Amino acid sequence: MKSVQFSFLFCCWRAICCSSCELNNINITVEKEECSCISVNTTWCVGYTTTRDLVYRDPARPNIQKTCTFKELVYETVKVPGCAHHADSLYTYPVATECHCGKCDSDSTDCTVRGLGPSYCSFREIKE
Repeated sequence: MKSVQFSFLFCCWRAICCSSCELNNINITVEKEECSCISVNTTWCVGYTTTRDLVYRDPARPNIQKTCTFKELVYETVKVPGCAHHADSLYTYPVATECHCGKCDSDSTDCTVRGLGPSYCSFREIKE
């Protein structure tokens, strides 16, 4: 019985005190002009980060919300099929290797609340 209570308390402590920002396998759709779309497996950061919404916003002290984001990246390249004869068929995409709770870097990341989604493709067909 004590082990069940300890497990329950540990899970509650982890949910309340610790962020669950970690690497996760995801599937994204990549596309290039004059080529078709291809679905690739990669890793990215997902999870929750403790945030707060202040009642009073002090312009002298900005409230920076943290998000689950990458700490380190590597880049991988894939050949996109169905390209026109003269088109470059190589596409390079980021792969997260380490995550943390931090400020979203808008220079390298889409920090919008709701994006197009990982499976969006402006072309008709998606090849796997």
